[in-house]
Amino acid sequence: MKKTLIMLLAFTALFSCKENEQKEQPEQKEKEQAIAPVSNDALESAVIYEANIRQYSPEGTFNAFTQDIPQLKELGVKVIWLMPVYPISMKNRKATGDLSVEDIEDPEEREKYLGSYYAISDYTDVNPEFGTFEDFEKLVETAHDNDMYVILDWVANHTGWDHKWIEENPDYYTQNEQGEVVDPLNPDTGESWGWTDVADLNYDNKELWTAMSNEMKFWVEEYNIDGFRADVAGEVPTEFWESIVPQLKEIKPVFMLAESEDKDLFHNAFDMGYNWEGHHIMNEIAQGKKTAKDWDAYMQKIDSTYEEDDYLMNFVTNHDENSWNGTVKERMGDASETMLALTYTLPGVPLIYSGQEYDMDKRLLFFEKDTIPKTKGKVWPLMEKLGSLKNENKALHGAKNAASYQEIETSDEEKVLAFRREKDGAQLIYIANMSDENTNFSIELSGNFEDYLSGETIEISEDKNMDLEPWQFFILINK
Repeated sequence: MKKTLIMLLAFTALFSCKENEQKEQPEQKEKEQAIAPVSNDALESAVIYEANIRQYSPEGTFNAFTQDIPQLKELGVKVIWLMPVYPISMKNRKATGDLSVEDIEDPEEREKYLGSYYAISDYTDVNPEFGTFEDFEKLVETAHDNDMYVILDWVANHTGWDHKWIEENPDYYTQNEQGEVVDPLNPDTGESWGWTDVADLNYDNKELWTAMSNEMKFWVEEYNIDGFRADVAGEVPTEFWESIVPQLKEIKPVFMLAESEDKDLFHNAFDMGYNWEGHHIMNEIAQGKKTAKDWDAYMQKIDSTYEEDDYLMNFVTNHDENSWNGTVKERMGDASETMLALTYTLPGVPLIYSGQEYDMDKRLLFFEKDTIPKTKGKVWPLMEKLGSLKNENKALHGAKNAASYQEIETSDEEKVLAFRREKDGAQLIYIANMSDENTNFSIELSGNFEDYLSGETIEISEDKNMDLEPWQFFILINK
């Protein structure tokens, strides 16, 4: 009798476990499908956030960043770009622009130099300073649960000097006449770029293509990431990118961002590139070196240079600009908010760099621990409004099916930038004084419009001049 009772209880428990398992399976499936695969439709209205994990928080960890991901939704963020998350080589590790850790004798002083994120010792591991693989998984899951995609910064041009390939596969690297592995060289001069903390990879070796492809596929297959931002993409053969991207897309749809504006990269490899030239023109306008007329000429150049479905990332700052060329305020001064609004209203996708949302006005240390501010000032509420507009208004669609861009004529083409964006009946107009002087001008525009940022109604007519104060701008939408 006891034996029969035990068997009955065991059967009941087994049946119960199977029933629970059957109930849990749909929940797991639903979790995996919490976010639709990345697509052009999602990217049309996207805002990208560049996350500098080391400097984002005092802890400098995945977990500290993960807890703030839901808050990024307030800024309209749809794509999180993680700066390199991999272990950093110790050999030849940069301490300053000119010195490596080997040049510093004091052990305590040496310890504070954490090296460049871009000197990678292992492509398939995480930097232990940031946390564990489990912490990384949680970050990706939290982003997906909040309808955000995650792309990894990928450094295919070089590795750190501690990478195992240096010993196991030295033929993967560029070597000098003595057979010594070298750091990256300027192809025009044959001289070093000064990136002495990294070893240059040699893509003449097709075995390297296979090895690098496998490293990239690892993150898509094992950790469900949604694409890559490719560091110095133009220094790696375009053919390599064209070979790996289809392999990645066989696993799942991916978004590919090139740190380049080379139009040839967009044909069969990358979705989007950097708007480097546009960024530099913004800086020069803010500094009085160029005018609104120069911007109009640049947009005409863009129109004739790129294919209709090519698009670029617009930014007023990023990790390179902040650390090496200055803060937004240093470079753009009183024009900062005008240029920020411009990056959201142009065709393409706007970028937010860690700390920018908190009015950060300091250059983050690159090789040492630093921390961004976390106090909301003027920029956060402006980004909230701009992010919402970018997410919701079809006139700001900026990817492969972007809204149209049309210059609006004014009587002061040197100072005033004015353009119209339109798509599916939605219309948006950007008007800005791109100078540090008052301007009075006429504009080929008539009607009643809503000033998006203030909510006020603005009446404009071609026979009545407008006045704009230095760097004053309007974003006008359908009334």
